[in-house]
Amino acid sequence: MSKRTVELELATPGLDDRGQPVRVPLGVADAPDSTLPEPDLAGEHMLINLGPQHPATHGVLRLVVELDGETVVRVIPHLGYLHSGFEKLGEYRHYNQIIPLTDRTDYLSPMANNVGFALAAEKLMGIEITPRCTVLRVIACEMSRIISHMVWLGTTSIDLGAFTPFLWAFQERERIYNLQEMWTGARLTTSVTRVGGMMADIPDGFVEGLRHFTRTFPKTLAEIDRVLTRNAVWIGRTQGVGALTAAEAINHSLSGPMLRASGVPYDVRKDKPYLGYETYDFDVVVGEHGDVYDRYLVRLEECTQANRILEQALDRLPEGPINVADPRLILPPKSRAMNDMEAMIYHFKQVMEGVKAPVGEAYVGIENPKGELGNYLVSDGTAKPVRWRIRPPSFINLSALPKMAEGHLLSDLIAINASVDIVMGEVDR
Repeated sequence: MSKRTVELELATPGLDDRGQPVRVPLGVADAPDSTLPEPDLAGEHMLINLGPQHPATHGVLRLVVELDGETVVRVIPHLGYLHSGFEKLGEYRHYNQIIPLTDRTDYLSPMANNVGFALAAEKLMGIEITPRCTVLRVIACEMSRIISHMVWLGTTSIDLGAFTPFLWAFQERERIYNLQEMWTGARLTTSVTRVGGMMADIPDGFVEGLRHFTRTFPKTLAEIDRVLTRNAVWIGRTQGVGALTAAEAINHSLSGPMLRASGVPYDVRKDKPYLGYETYDFDVVVGEHGDVYDRYLVRLEECTQANRILEQALDRLPEGPINVADPRLILPPKSRAMNDMEAMIYHFKQVMEGVKAPVGEAYVGIENPKGELGNYLVSDGTAKPVRWRIRPPSFINLSALPKMAEGHLLSDLIAINASVDIVMGEVDR
């Protein structure tokens, strides 16, 4: 039965011209042979503003919605309320000074953003990182994936009226944040990478803490699956809502869970491997119908796959240095800089002049939790990029919102917008 049409079939209805029972609209059931016409409820369309200060827009996003009754006729997203300007700021900073800016784009996966930028800078400079650094970056990326999906799952549950999964999801997110804080000293703005390595090695107790998380996290995923996946209310609010076909998803240049939920098995970790992802055993999770429900299933299962990758990364984590052995790229230890003249000179030149990149350009895309995050750098031979361009999955995925919302109810728009999983720091970059 359609959510937008409620009809009442009488016990003894009349017959139409084809001999079929007449279905009488609810409220016009005063006689078995009633032929009263449906009232003309047509009227002017109404424009409403959803946001930019509204909890369901998940940030300072303004949606101008044209409604026919409660049915969405058109949605126009209005952006630019965050005024970040990260790309322009990057043109006036050394490559390592840009890393704190990447924390603040998609601030739900800061470590993955750090990794994406560092890979682009290292490609531009022809740097090959150490084996230990490679595995640590995989751990950082998959921790970020779990954090991002847990925040999405919890906030979307709240949007659709389910409170308990929100508590479970944020509890798991908190456990990852504790590990991030142990590693970097910060919970949100991690700045964990450096061009050529990492800001610090993992501390004592980190591996044991992460192993405990990977052993216990699947229990929470199973509980969320038990409460939501076959819940009649959840199914009614999500199935068939905001569906996109594979062709439509590709035409909108979608990526990540938004694309895979529509049945397109594209994952940068598999199709354009980086950080040795081709050596890890994990599945690319693909949906079938491309609706809100499939996006939920894809993200839920991606948490399981991220957990698998973390277990494998911990098993293969090698010993050795985390930074390349080049004093022109990596700051010397403070003890050396204070006692050795040559180390002090390298320290001074890096801090004052920065690391110079050769003339050229480089692009690296990685599989971030929200989709393909690309970093494009253009160098003129100085220590600052002449152009830094981000391919933001949130911004591109948001472009499909008007298509998905058309013809649905206003309450469905809340579910559809939540299913896109945007962060406005990445949209208004």
